[in-house]
Amino acid sequence: MKRSQGASGRPDRRPDRRPKDSGEPAGRSGLVVATHGRHLVVEPAEGPRLICHPRGKKSEAVVGDRVRWEPTLEGGDEGVILSVDERRNLLYRQDEWRSKSFAANLDQLLMWIAVEPVFSEVQLTRALIAAKAADIPVTIVLNKVDLPGTPAARERLAPYRAMGYPVVELSLKHEAEAARAQVMPLLQNQASLVLGPSGAGKSTLINTLLPEARAQVGEISQALNSGRHTTTSSLWYWLDDARATAVIDSPGFQEFGLHHIEPMALASLMPDLAPHLGECRFHNCTHRQEPGCAVRAATERGEISPLRLRLYADLFEELSQPRW
Repeated sequence: MKRSQGASGRPDRRPDRRPKDSGEPAGRSGLVVATHGRHLVVEPAEGPRLICHPRGKKSEAVVGDRVRWEPTLEGGDEGVILSVDERRNLLYRQDEWRSKSFAANLDQLLMWIAVEPVFSEVQLTRALIAAKAADIPVTIVLNKVDLPGTPAARERLAPYRAMGYPVVELSLKHEAEAARAQVMPLLQNQASLVLGPSGAGKSTLINTLLPEARAQVGEISQALNSGRHTTTSSLWYWLDDARATAVIDSPGFQEFGLHHIEPMALASLMPDLAPHLGECRFHNCTHRQEPGCAVRAATERGEISPLRLRLYADLFEELSQPRW
């Protein structure tokens, strides 16, 4: 939206207040590119990024949200969030007490793991279930394949390949240019969240794709008065001038709660278990001890990894516990 010119010839920075019955949403459009507590960094359709604050006590916006905002003061360099546009999706984790959002309006998730430190299949499974629940496509990226543990890591990922998850192998540190050539086609014209445990090489990826990323992080940290930056929230980076390709760096995680998932919905979100649902003797089968269970029968035939069935059973038990 082109800004109107005031008598001085400068853009009119007064709040954009349209009549309620105009049919147009109030305020100006912007993209949330970083958050820190109640402070958000918003990128307007035109002009520099600025700090915005929610109107209420709690901020509902997350990185990747499209929001409506208006300046707090005429000529000021801060704004207030009026509303959050409807989301296409939201990836988040939820433990017993609170939820933690990674990002919204994603085209895909790059699940970034490494040969070392050895990745946790429990955490990998949890993240894949959360992405499936949000209807976000996933590509698994295995980094550090120059290390001796690569054959074992490949073997552990074999069931995920069989489920249909694309798996990309690379060595970002030792073959940076080749790795970049592998990754860039995956990212093209997409908004991609890079998610994975600490030490897997996510920061190396960001710095390889975008050498000025550290400078951007510093600018955001300074603007938010957050001191030395550590990745405690997701950060949005554009990889092209046309703003068609974006990568979102996320904080590392040790736990990935799934308390927003209903226990009985769990099996339908696991691609190796899902094809056998509806074939059990009982319609409300939990696939743990009931007779005539098609999922357990498929496991005995070798169609489902016993480890995956154990992961399912442990998650079902966890999600079935009463909340206090």
